[in-house]
Amino acid sequence: MFAHLPLTALRGFESAARLGSFAAAAEELSVTPAAISHQVKSLEQWLGTLLFERTGQGVRLSEAGKRLHAGLHQAFVGLNAAVVPLLPDEATNTLVITTTPAFASLWLIPRLGDFYARCPHLNVRVETAEALTDLARDASVHLAIRATFNAEPDLYQVTLFEEHFAVYTPHGWSPSVAQAPVLIDMPWASSVPGTPDWPQWCAMAQHQHWLSRPGRRSYADEQHGLLAAISGHGLVLASDVLVADSVSKGLLQPYLPHLRLPAATYRLSCLPGRERLPAVRMFMDWAIEIAGA
Repeated sequence: MFAHLPLTALRGFESAARLGSFAAAAEELSVTPAAISHQVKSLEQWLGTLLFERTGQGVRLSEAGKRLHAGLHQAFVGLNAAVVPLLPDEATNTLVITTTPAFASLWLIPRLGDFYARCPHLNVRVETAEALTDLARDASVHLAIRATFNAEPDLYQVTLFEEHFAVYTPHGWSPSVAQAPVLIDMPWASSVPGTPDWPQWCAMAQHQHWLSRPGRRSYADEQHGLLAAISGHGLVLASDVLVADSVSKGLLQPYLPHLRLPAATYRLSCLPGRERLPAVRMFMDWAIEIAGA
C-alpha cells in the first residue's frame, strides 16, 4: 500500500517547507542543500506539479506545496507520536517547554517540584524568551506557555488562566489619596497592544492625579518591578498570575482589589498531534490541575 511512497523525498520536502529554506532543511537532516533540491525536484516530477516557486530571494511554497505540506506535516506528527512511546526511556524522558522569563521564574519553576513528585521519570527543560517560538519551525520544543490576546488556530491550545491586571502595594502600606504615591512602570506593557497600563487603571479608579506625580520608577522586567514594589519603592500595576505567590506569602497586597483590568490569556500550546505524546499529556494535565487550584 505504501511501497511506492518516496519517503526520503517527502521528508526533505517537509523540512524545507517548514523551515522555508533548502539550506536550513539540509542542516536539519544532515545532508547538503543540493541533496534537498534533488529530493524536491524528484518529488515534483513524481507528482507532476511544482511544489516551490523559485524567486530571487529564494523559494516559496506554491499552492500545491501548501496543500501537501499541511497534510504531510500532520502525517509526520502522527508518525512521531506512534514511534516515540516505543523508544528507550532515555530518548523520551525530556520535555522541552518554552515560556517567558517572568512566567518561568514567578509561576512555573516554583511549582515544578510537584510535577516531579508525580512524574519522577520525566525531566522538564525550560527555555525562556520574550519572542514567540515558532513551534512549526522548531521541532525540539514540545510545548509553549504564553500570554496572548488571540487563539492561534494552527496550534492545539488549552487555556490555563484568564489574566487580569491590578495594583499591588507592599504589605501594610496605607494609602493617602491626597498625596499620590510613586508608580512603578514597566515600559514593555505599553508596547504590547491590549496590555493594561497606568492611565487606564487611574481613569477607572478616578486617580488621574497620580499620573502627574514626578519620579515614577521604570523597570523593563516584571520580576524587577515586583521586587521594587516588595521593597517599598512604590505601587506596581501587575498581572495577577505573576504576582500570585508574592500575595500568598504576604509580600504584596492588592489595592482596591475590585478594580481589575482584563488582559491576556495564558495558554498551553503545541503542534496538533503532539498533545497525544504521553509526556506532553502528563504535563498538560498537571498544569491544568495546578492552574485550577
